[in-house]
Amino acid sequence: MSTVRTRFAPSPTGYLHLGGARTALFAWAFARHHGGQFILRIEDTDVQRSTKEAIQAILDAMAWLGLDYDEGPYYQMQRLDRYQAVLDQMLARDLAYRCYTTPQELEALRAEQMARGEKPRYDGRWRPENLKPGQTPPPGVAPVFRFKNPSHGTVAWEDQVKGRIEIANAELDDLVMVRSDGIPTYNFGVIVDDLDMAISHVIRGDDHVNNTPRQINMIRALGAEPPVYGHLPTVLGADGTKLSKRHGAVSVMDYEKDGFLPDAMINALARVGWAHGDDEIFSRVQLVEWFDIAHVHPSPARFDVEKLDWVNHEHMKRLSDEALGERLRPFLERAGLEVSSGPPPASVAALLRDRATTLVKMAREAEYFYGETPGMMEVQTKFAATVDPAIRPALAELNATLQTIDWTREAIGAAIKSTALKHQLKPPQVMMAVRTLVTGTPQTPAIDAVLALVGRERAIERLQRGLAL
Repeated sequence: MSTVRTRFAPSPTGYLHLGGARTALFAWAFARHHGGQFILRIEDTDVQRSTKEAIQAILDAMAWLGLDYDEGPYYQMQRLDRYQAVLDQMLARDLAYRCYTTPQELEALRAEQMARGEKPRYDGRWRPENLKPGQTPPPGVAPVFRFKNPSHGTVAWEDQVKGRIEIANAELDDLVMVRSDGIPTYNFGVIVDDLDMAISHVIRGDDHVNNTPRQINMIRALGAEPPVYGHLPTVLGADGTKLSKRHGAVSVMDYEKDGFLPDAMINALARVGWAHGDDEIFSRVQLVEWFDIAHVHPSPARFDVEKLDWVNHEHMKRLSDEALGERLRPFLERAGLEVSSGPPPASVAALLRDRATTLVKMAREAEYFYGETPGMMEVQTKFAATVDPAIRPALAELNATLQTIDWTREAIGAAIKSTALKHQLKPPQVMMAVRTLVTGTPQTPAIDAVLALVGRERAIERLQRGLAL
């Protein structure tokens, strides 16, 4: 295979959604698998809807996902002179023409065609060979520029995902290439960019299938060979319907905020319509090694957030304590916790890694290590009102013991067990009481490990406060 060059070309009219991220991922993986280049192009010719904030959201999402690009970002609005030059060339070669049909005339034409049960389409009234005697440009009407689509034959391509697709040229009208304000339409800007940037493979969503025959015809009219196309199936929610806000987060960066790892998102997105045998958990290095677009299924695929949760937990387990702690730190800070006032995040991550499936959940579970948790006083008060009186003396003695022993998990665990035995209690009875008073929750990892990280001063203070209630 000659040099592979793929591109991701989003329109900056909103956040980067999961479908767009999956497209970017597959284009990136294909290029990396073949040792080629991956280009980022921002298609910002929809001037009214494109925003700087949306552009930044795209760049942020690409950076978070780690989808590095070799060239770009290119911006179409910075290439208007180039589109004009190609348009002039096509006008000179009779491949394009000026059309003076007004929007009102187009709307009337559409209504007439629909009334006759016909497919709405431009009728070519300003095509040079269709001009009537005396037909001249109306005054005050700025023309659009249309491509002279072939009138006969078919246009076909071997789609890398969907197989052979063939469309009759009679089904295609003369599309607008450049608007009256000089801004290129999507289809024209794309073919100029893809040719200039030597794109070898266009991997994009199947909502572009209808654009492909038009683009192929324009590319061939310019004497060039079109790239290889692969149209990816739609990404659906777990319930089989189109992704929307009811499925939870829909922006890629929402998942970053929810505490998912980028490698987990890459893993989960790759499995939406593509597979490598029965492998469920894999790294991005393995994805690049294995990726074959021929293994992308042409049917719509489902994205399951619950599955992402599981995949994320598996990737968290693969990180070292230090690496997971560094990922956890910003989420502790976002939760308003003073990280310097508690144990190292790596130690917390080591203790909680088997329990929490996301970094947000881990940070939430870690609150009692760094300060008072919401409702801790309420939990302690309720416990004090209902605790078995036989446990109070044991807790008082344990509190005194904890002030003198070595502050290690082993010493703390031995102190709890010996205190329970001395007061003829079962160790879990004492452990549950200590857990509730020190952490404000009945569910934590092993309490001796928790106390070791909470710290002597904080643990004793909370025990004393609970006993005083």
